[in-house]
Amino acid sequence: MASVFGRFAPRLQQAIVARLGWSSLRPVQELAGEALLDGKNAVVLAPTAGGKTEASMFPALSELLDRPADGVGVLYVAPIKALLNNQAARLGLYTEMVGLDRFVWHGDTGSHARKAFLRAPIELLMTTPESLEVMLVSPKVDCRRLFGDLRMVIVDEIHALAGTDRGGHLISVVERLAALSRHDVQRVGLSATVGNPAEILQWIQGSSARDGVIVDPPKAPARRELLVVHRESEAELAHDAAAMARGRKSLFFCQTRRTTESVAGQMRRAGVEVFVHHSAVSKEERALAELRFHEGSDACIVCTSTLELGIDVGDLDRVLQAEAPATVGSFLQRMGRTGRRPGQAANTTFFCGSVEGVLLAVALIELARRGWVEDVRVPTRSWPVLVHQLLAMSLAEGGVPVEAAWAHLQRVPDLAGVHRAEFDRLIAWMLRDGGFQLFGGRLLLGPKAERRFGRRNFMDLYAVFSSPQSYAVMAPGEQPLGELDQSFVDRLVEGVSCFLLGGRAWAVLSVDHGARRIKVEPAPRGREPTWSGYLPQFLGFDVCQEILRVLLSEQVPPYLHATAADVLADHREAMCEALDDLRGGVEYDDDEFRWWTYAGGRVNSTLRYALLARHPDWKVIPDNFVIKVRGDDLSRVAYDEALVGLRDLELWEDEQLWAEVMEGLPNYRLSKFQGLMPAWVQREMLADYLLDIPTTWRWLSDGASEARLDIAAAVGRLSEDRPTAEQTVQEDEVTGAQPTLPVRWVDTDRDLAEVCATIRAYPVVGLDVETTLASRVLCLVQIATDDFVVLIDALGVTKLAPLDELLRDPRVTKVIHNASFERSVLGRYGLSVEPVFDTLLASRQMRGREPEGHSLAAVCKRELGLVIDKAQQTSDWSRRPLTASQRAYAALDAEVLLGLARRLGVA
Repeated sequence: MASVFGRFAPRLQQAIVARLGWSSLRPVQELAGEALLDGKNAVVLAPTAGGKTEASMFPALSELLDRPADGVGVLYVAPIKALLNNQAARLGLYTEMVGLDRFVWHGDTGSHARKAFLRAPIELLMTTPESLEVMLVSPKVDCRRLFGDLRMVIVDEIHALAGTDRGGHLISVVERLAALSRHDVQRVGLSATVGNPAEILQWIQGSSARDGVIVDPPKAPARRELLVVHRESEAELAHDAAAMARGRKSLFFCQTRRTTESVAGQMRRAGVEVFVHHSAVSKEERALAELRFHEGSDACIVCTSTLELGIDVGDLDRVLQAEAPATVGSFLQRMGRTGRRPGQAANTTFFCGSVEGVLLAVALIELARRGWVEDVRVPTRSWPVLVHQLLAMSLAEGGVPVEAAWAHLQRVPDLAGVHRAEFDRLIAWMLRDGGFQLFGGRLLLGPKAERRFGRRNFMDLYAVFSSPQSYAVMAPGEQPLGELDQSFVDRLVEGVSCFLLGGRAWAVLSVDHGARRIKVEPAPRGREPTWSGYLPQFLGFDVCQEILRVLLSEQVPPYLHATAADVLADHREAMCEALDDLRGGVEYDDDEFRWWTYAGGRVNSTLRYALLARHPDWKVIPDNFVIKVRGDDLSRVAYDEALVGLRDLELWEDEQLWAEVMEGLPNYRLSKFQGLMPAWVQREMLADYLLDIPTTWRWLSDGASEARLDIAAAVGRLSEDRPTAEQTVQEDEVTGAQPTLPVRWVDTDRDLAEVCATIRAYPVVGLDVETTLASRVLCLVQIATDDFVVLIDALGVTKLAPLDELLRDPRVTKVIHNASFERSVLGRYGLSVEPVFDTLLASRQMRGREPEGHSLAAVCKRELGLVIDKAQQTSDWSRRPLTASQRAYAALDAEVLLGLARRLGVA
């Protein structure tokens, strides 16, 4: 097959051969070249130093040579300034060798250079999302002239942006630029490690109508050298690391700045040339370290994650790691810095000072060996991005019409889950609260937003992210001890938690989230710290489950040093009686119960709040692996019953209960725009940060893992009728009772108006809704009459007024099971429901206390003799199209309500 090289512009072909001395292209460059020259959007995957930059840049330069741009033709966006600076020389060479140029614009670019660029724009602009916002907002930048001929946007290290507020900000900015361009702007994402490239491709495409492709050429099996070592002290760790780094070129990654500085000092005293690189080091010092390291051959940079991204520091001999990073992606990204020379193996040596570090390192290696990498979860309700972009568009355009703002925000994937009714409700609240004012039909910054972001604080509007929040730790007598990051404070429990700081153990007296202050006292002698400050608060579910598998296995990985193998063996022995195959386990002591879930920080945090909702007097302390429970009235029977109660779906659907939980969540400052948001948005943000209800419920209810709760004889007796794994219903298999009435799908405003007018002729209808499990986004409304069922796509229709009129109609009784849930969900969209007949309340009043409870499934079985398969209840109701089983389940849930109403009291 002919090489794509022949499709490049002749001048580029000549330069690649004559200036670069290349005789061929790499597979990723061949495949990406074909895709991009064919005009497709793409996500390009290749290891660090695998040729991704050239794979995207050569087709871009060829396009600029064949069709010269009037202004900026190509945007290269990087997540950090250091990567832009690092790539400036390389892209400068590539543009210069074909007679073009590039310009770097970020926060350190001088005003004189910026003005020169604006007077005579250059074809290739290298920048960050925040600097693009500066250009869009600045009255001194003619963005229509500058970006009117924009053809392509290249996003490097896309995995570092996707799934974050900065990623949503970037896509919104790209969509604003695309609206100025006369082209369908081509989108290209570059990454070395991402587990779900198809979703990332869909995300970066945004409103582009171009075809999309994933460029992921087969990779030859790579030789890897891995070693996990355990050392008792930091001094031993630094001594061994110095011995390994001496005479070689190495990167040593540390998880904290304190460790970075301490280890660097000890290695320097051991005779190793060491440079330090983290966010608190000045940019001049970081740049000097990168330069001297790049030019040298016997030095070590001790760094945090600041050198994890694709910053080129030259050929490396070794990657060293203190403890272990939190994700497989980070591990692979760091290891990918080595193994570039022919015959050299990619390598990483983990120096672990804790049992948790050894376990985490092994879990990451084992997952990577199986080819598993974390998915990037792209949010669809990023409220900070929405509010930020409303403010930015208002400032950039001298006010923005509400309809124009909504039309733009609909094109941003990170906001796809926000319904028009919610948007209108937010705007109305912000107008009342002073965040906005309406003048001439346009949204302008209101007095509250002006005070926060006007005048001297206007620079805060250019970025959606906030600076990391720290909490001051105060000893008795208001003596300052140091600071803790908010991510670590999240797990602290007043009167219970104990942590290490400055080499001493401290007990938590109180946490003031408003003032960001923690009051402590010296911990009693012998009291074990509940947190050592190493592990991040929220390790992922899959990583923690892999740690459980490692503990349950008898195999000794070959990459373990004898010291690490001993640590693993000792911990396996210590945990052998507490853990049971595939389900963790529970330990019972006189004053504390420990539930070893190995489910990760967010799942365990969710379980903590679920337990506290039913037992508010208990002290529940979760971490990534275990949930510890203490309480004066704690008994084994009460605890077993609580665990069984977690499998009750009514607990997770009790809107009033979870509203109370959310009201009690800590008042964290998650966004600089939080003060401009209504309480219901802030609660949703906090819940999304601290809780993971979908994963928790799947873990609790999944057929293969239900045994996790069967941890005591009492629990076993209470759960003898659980379905077996063989009885678990497949996702797309339509089974069990089926609807008997015709079902109609409604997803247009016209059809909604028509069907609601028809339904208002019926005196009694069944009403049900389906939502996302965590954020309660309305996805589907089901209404049953005696003659038919309608499924209303709440994500498809935009005008809910006809539905509102139907739900308010006093002549139509709405039959609902657990009406408080439906009312709460619909109320968020400004919809109220009257009159209502609640079959849940009617069943409780008529039947009293029933062993099987009063869930819809239990009531249908008891009253109608109908067995309803609830497997679809926690499926993804936001996806389109719905599966056949989802539609059948949704229609049946509404239809049975009419039969229950007749049985329980409605004529």
